Amino acid sequence: MDFDALTAIDVHTHAEVSSKGHSSLDDDLHDASSAYFKVEGKRKPTIEETAAYYRERNMAAVIFTVDAESATGTAPVPNEEVAEAAAANADVLIPFASIDPFRGKAGVRQARRLIEEYGVRGFKFHPSIQGFFPNDRAVAYELYEVIEDAGCIALFHTGQTGIGAGVPGGGGIRLKYSNPLHVDDVSADFPDLKIILAHPSFPWQDEALAVATHKPGVHIDLSGWSPKYFPPQLVQYANTLLKDKVLFGSDFPVLTPDRWLADFAKLPVKDEVRPKILKENAARLLTT
Repeated sequence: MDFDALTAIDVHTHAEVSSKGHSSLDDDLHDASSAYFKVEGKRKPTIEETAAYYRERNMAAVIFTVDAESATGTAPVPNEEVAEAAAANADVLIPFASIDPFRGKAGVRQARRLIEEYGVRGFKFHPSIQGFFPNDRAVAYELYEVIEDAGCIALFHTGQTGIGAGVPGGGGIRLKYSNPLHVDDVSADFPDLKIILAHPSFPWQDEALAVATHKPGVHIDLSGWSPKYFPPQLVQYANTLLKDKVLFGSDFPVLTPDRWLADFAKLPVKDEVRPKILKENAARLLTT
């Protein structure tokens, strides 16, 4: 991948459907989240279609599935399929994986194999959907050890989630698991682990900013929200204390980079900070 030739790196995109048409979300959660995000266009592009989309825009994208099978009963898009498709489109796709923390030692073995045999660069965790506290030593710490040892990235969903929004009882999804302060413990216990806190972390935005300013290995991606809704303190910190640790992310396909970038252009972000957020910070994180 030629980072210099790219206009941007989107660190947060989803592979929601497999090559065989299998979806990682059941229909109720899928339809409700589409309404929540006001999705425009095709919601379930294939990985090949996602690659073509980003290639047309001269962008790269970090892509992953979400494995929450223990909690939801729905199998994810296979990590191997995501990694193989990314390898076939290595000019634009960067493979991350996702492993249900409740897979235990089998999940730890799978993580090692995905790193060694498939070249995945990071792992996505969604505590609210997966139903675990990130700082639960008995559930997830062996996974973090593997990720840290390999120099890979751990990307955690934080804050409210559009998945389950509007469904009775939120589809059983509990928001409490995604407070970024739980990830503060992880960063303290794994000081060399590269971490991304995904999304403006409503209602815990200040907590996320505190963790990212305090822990050198913690970054924030700006996915899942149109920039016009960003809290003022997030924009302030992105312009100043966190200018080297904030990353462009869209949440494609529920939020497209076209929509995100159009709104980002209207934010009062310093000219010297924009390229850091759009590409430079991610390029450095992915290559060090």
